[in-house]
Parts: sequence; C-alpha cells; structure tokens
Amino acid sequence: MIARIGSLIIKEFIHLRRDWWLPVFMLFGGALELLLVGYATSRPITNLPMMVYDRDQSAASREFVEALENTTTFTVVGYPDSLDDVELSMDRGDINAAVIIPNGYETELSDPSGTPELMVLLNGAESVAALSARRAVDGLASRINERIALERMGLPADSLQGFAPSIRVWFNEALSEALYTTPAELALMLEFTVLTFAALSFSRERELGTLEQLLVMPFRSIEIIIGKAIPAIIIAFVDFLLMLTMVHFAFGVPVRGSLALLLVIAFAYLFVELGKGLVISVISRTQHQAFLLVMLVGMTDFLFTGYAAPVESMPPTLQLFANLVPAHHWLSIFRSVLLKGVGVEAIWPHVLALVLLGSIILSLSIRYVRRALN
Repeated sequence: MIARIGSLIIKEFIHLRRDWWLPVFMLFGGALELLLVGYATSRPITNLPMMVYDRDQSAASREFVEALENTTTFTVVGYPDSLDDVELSMDRGDINAAVIIPNGYETELSDPSGTPELMVLLNGAESVAALSARRAVDGLASRINERIALERMGLPADSLQGFAPSIRVWFNEALSEALYTTPAELALMLEFTVLTFAALSFSRERELGTLEQLLVMPFRSIEIIIGKAIPAIIIAFVDFLLMLTMVHFAFGVPVRGSLALLLVIAFAYLFVELGKGLVISVISRTQHQAFLLVMLVGMTDFLFTGYAAPVESMPPTLQLFANLVPAHHWLSIFRSVLLKGVGVEAIWPHVLALVLLGSIILSLSIRYVRRALN
C-alpha cells in the first residue's frame, strides 16, 4: 500500500513539474500579495488632498488651515474660487476633503459672544480615509473650543483639568494596520492555496483524459485520495512557512505564542480545507470550473472569517453561520497565537470547533470522493 501511494505521489509531483507555473504562482503569488498588502497598510493615512475655499482671507482662517496641515493628515492642493469647483473636484475624486471658511470667521472668533463656524466636507465614498480625516478634524476642533472657552473666561491655558483616561493598547501597541491585515491575509491565502491544489487534482486528470486510466490501475480509492492529498498538503504547508517568515521579518508581526502549537494547528487546518477541495475536484469537469468553485467557496468563507467585518457585530443568524465556517476559527486561533501569545487554555473553544468541523467535513468528503471514484 505504501509503495502504491508513493508512486501516486511521485506522479503528482511530475504533473506539478510540467505545470510548474501553478506551484510557483501559489507559493510566490500569495507571498507577493502579502507583501503589497502589508506595505499598503503599514503606514498611517497621511497627505490626503484637501481644497480650501477661504472667503474670510484672515489670519484666523490661515491659522486654522495651517493647524489642519500640521496634523499631517491633510495636504492643501488648491484654493478654488467657488463652491462649484469644490463640488467638481469632490465628484472627480481629486480631493478627500474641503474646508469652507465663511466671511466674518475671524470677527466671530474674536467676539466674546460670537459663534464662529466653518464647514469641512469629507469624501465618504472612501470610508477609511474619511474616518481618519474626521478624527483629525474632531481633535483639532476640540483643542480650538477649549482655547476659546479659556480665553473668554480670562483663564490661563493650564487652569482647567478635564477628565483624562489612561488608555493602554494591548497586543498591537502602535495600532499598526499591518498587524491586523497581514495575519488575516496570510490565513486566507493558506486556505486558497490548499483549496486550489486539492480542487485541481481530479479535475486535471478528468480534463486530460487520464482519470479513467488511473481508476483501472490496481489502486484502491483511498490510496488515490491519499496520493493526491499529500502533495497538496506539503506545498500548502511550505507556502504557510514562507508567508509566516515573510510577515514576521518584513512587517514585524510577532509570534508571541508557541510556534510549535501554531504549526500543529495549521497542519490540522490544512486537512479540513483539503476535504472541501477534494469534493470540488470530483464534481468539476474542467480545471477552469474547479478554480471558479474555489473562488466561490473561498470568498464565502472570507465574508464570515471576521476579516471584512467583526463576527460579533453580525446578526445572530449570521454569527451562527460564521461559527460553522472553519476559516473563522482558524483566523481567531492564528491571531491569538501570533499577537496575544496565548496557549491552548485560551483558544480551546476554537480548537475544539475546528476539530469537530474538520472531522465532519473530512469524513463526509472522503466518503463522497470514494463513492465518486468507484
């Protein structure tokens, strides 16, 4: 039995050597995507293009614009002559923000009973940039309001001591976006890798017309399944090690927990996704069809992993469905071990759920594939 399985494994690697672009793409394509995502998200949002429609043309208005620029969130790219120019630039997506300062702004600011007002427009079509811009504007407005209140009461700047909470961030002290996005991307790329390799195994044989030859050879169905599965597991695990090494050294993603524990759970998770990939493989008639099904399954899993939106904020029905997605538990385990440095005592519910779901999926998948091959 071992010799027959070994011959099937050798045959699979010969196929991969001939179709060398597939393993190369899966190994280095995922790493390249992680590299691009990490570099795109590792820097804070700065230098958002902003227009200033200043109708007051006063020292106070210029001071406000300079204060906005000093936040490093904005960069002034123009001073339009009308609101129509602002609207046109916003519609084109040339700017992310616009400041409109009305006449009399400095007068109202210096009047003890005045109510100075100005308008800041943000491009909400780009919500991430808009949220960062809003935080910068709110922070500046709070400082200006505090200064105006102190000046009108005739008090020194340090006379009022407000409520000042002590905030400490755990696990991601610098609130680096890369420490959030790159582990999630890595976990999802691992799923796509094993799904793709497993899904193309039987569909490739069927498309090339060699599946019937394989079935009439003296191999049992379970031997064929194992022979197809081992190369996919090996390549996916090597891909995982490569991507983990890259995000650790390139973006400083820590491995605070047990690396051995993480590798064991990752290896077990590969078998869960392997079962899904084998089912896709036997129901697909062509490699193209198998790849499309992988994208469908993978993107569905992506929606319920908690990467795009926190599972806790979803409706109860969708939360229940998310708990039936193995990738959701894998991503929770992966982040907890990497960033929090926890052990089994903290992640055992996710580990148990992954084991139960994996046992069900893998057993049903093997039974279905064996029936399809017989």
